[in-house]
Amino acid sequence: MKYILAIIILFTSLSSIAQSTTLTKLWESKAQLPVPESVLFIEGQNKLYVSLIDGAANEKDGKGGIAILNVDGSVKNAKWITGLNAPKGMAIYKGKIYVADLDVVYGIDTATAKIVDTTEVPDAVFLNDIAIDNTGIIYVSDTRKNKIHRIENSKSEVYLEDVVSPNGLKFINNVLHVLSGTRLLRFDNNKVETQIAQNLAASGDGLEPDGKGNFIVTCWEGVIYHVNKDGAKQKLLDVRGQMNTADIGYDQKNKILYVPTFNANSVIAYKLKF
Repeated sequence: MKYILAIIILFTSLSSIAQSTTLTKLWESKAQLPVPESVLFIEGQNKLYVSLIDGAANEKDGKGGIAILNVDGSVKNAKWITGLNAPKGMAIYKGKIYVADLDVVYGIDTATAKIVDTTEVPDAVFLNDIAIDNTGIIYVSDTRKNKIHRIENSKSEVYLEDVVSPNGLKFINNVLHVLSGTRLLRFDNNKVETQIAQNLAASGDGLEPDGKGNFIVTCWEGVIYHVNKDGAKQKLLDVRGQMNTADIGYDQKNKILYVPTFNANSVIAYKLKF
């Protein structure tokens, strides 16, 4: 009996260690950022790209854009890109940042700050997040239409249908991972779905690998999780009713999480310890 008890204690201890992630606030940007939706952190560059809706999330009003922050939260360029509508998720591939903007995906040359590629996505209404595989093929979620589109050579096609409220996308080990409503899923190259986690507090938004085989997940309403690859999850932050936690950026090397607060008009940096 004592050996069984020892095993239970050991197992409990290991589980506790696995769920001991902490989140410590480092800074909050001081400048007012007009409805920041997504942060793109690029390793080796001491700056953060932030998509700014600056208005309603579903309107073509020409008020949206992309700002650049320094990694201390100060503003480097408040108007790096202007004239967009409601830009949301971003990803980078070979020096181009791709951004989802309602029914269009724009490719922006980071060296010139010029839009060099425009891909219209037929029948799209609320393009939300972007992921790019290791060959440069772009995938973009349409949360309102329950679809994920695939863009190759500036041509769009429907890749997945009937995915409930897809938002956050990420290629991890070149496998597509998707936040679908309150679930975290992955789809293999044959489009076979596997559920990783379920029962998030609200619909998922931001998704990043933690560098150790697990995931950092946000819900737009104001919740951040550390999700284990076996589906176990630890709630790191719950600020519902105070601010939003939208599409995150993550510095794996330094374990710093960058969170756009949407209606609170700021970006907050947190240090993760696990």
